[in-house]
Amino acid sequence: MVSSTRGRSPWAARLRKRRRPSRSRTRNGIKRAVSDRLGFPDEPLSTSHPLSSMRAFWFDPFLWIHLAGIAALPLFLELCWIGFALGDPILPVWLEFSLPVAIAVLPVVWMQWSRPFYIFSILVVALKPIRLTDAQRRLLTLFKRGQNRFLALIVPVVPIAAAWFLYRSAPAASGIADWLPSWRLLGLAIAAISLLAAHLFIQVPVSVLGVMLAEQNEFEDVEPFPVEQIPQNFSLFGFDVDRLLPELVAAMPPSSPTTADAEPSPADEDRPASE
Repeated sequence: MVSSTRGRSPWAARLRKRRRPSRSRTRNGIKRAVSDRLGFPDEPLSTSHPLSSMRAFWFDPFLWIHLAGIAALPLFLELCWIGFALGDPILPVWLEFSLPVAIAVLPVVWMQWSRPFYIFSILVVALKPIRLTDAQRRLLTLFKRGQNRFLALIVPVVPIAAAWFLYRSAPAASGIADWLPSWRLLGLAIAAISLLAAHLFIQVPVSVLGVMLAEQNEFEDVEPFPVEQIPQNFSLFGFDVDRLLPELVAAMPPSSPTTADAEPSPADEDRPASE
C-alpha cells in the first residue's frame, strides 16, 4: 500500500508543477480562433486577398442591419395592394391615388432631406449619441452629404411606380381582402400606411448603401459629427440606451502585430503561475 502511494507521488508532483496558461497566451488563442472563424489571416492582408477591398467601417453591424431592412419591402407592398382592393372607388382616380402617395412620400423625403434617419437604433430603442465612437460619428457625417440628399429625391420613384401598378391591379386582390370590411376609407388608410412603411424601408437601405460606397480615405478625412448636434440633425426614434450591439473591432483584420499581442517567450512560459 505504501509502495503504491510512493509510485504515484512523482506524477502528483508533476501535476502540481504544471502551470495554467498565461493570460496573453489565452488572449492570443481567442483572437486566432476569431480570425480563423471569420477568415482573416494572421499576417497583413495582401492586395489580392478578397477582403482587402473592404472598408474598415463596413464592420459596423448597424449598417448591415438597416441594409437588410429592404427585405421587408414585399410585405408592405402586399398590404398596400390589399388596401387598394377594399371597397369601391368613391373619389376620382387621380385624387384617390394621390392621397396615399402623398402621405407615404412627403414625410419620408422631408425626414431624409433635413434630419436623416438615425441608423444607430433598432425598432423602439436607440443608442445614446454620447455612446457613439468616433468612427460611428464619421458615418453620421457621411449621411449628411449632398449625395444622400440627392438619393432621397430619386428613391420615391420606386414606391410611386409600385403604388400605381398595385392600384391598377387592385381588383385581382379582392378575394384576399374578403375577410376585411369593405370600407373604402379603411382601405385607403391601410394603403397609405403600408406604402409609407415601404417607402421608409427603401429610403434607409439606399442611404446606407450610399454611405457604404464611400472610399476609405473619404471616411477618414471627414470629421466626426458633434455629439451635441446629433439630436437636432437626425431623427431619433425610441428609448435611449447605453448599449445595443457588440462592437466588432476585435474581429477586424489585423494590420501589424503589436508588442502587447506578441506570443510569450519560452522564458515566460517557464515562469511559475504565481508570478
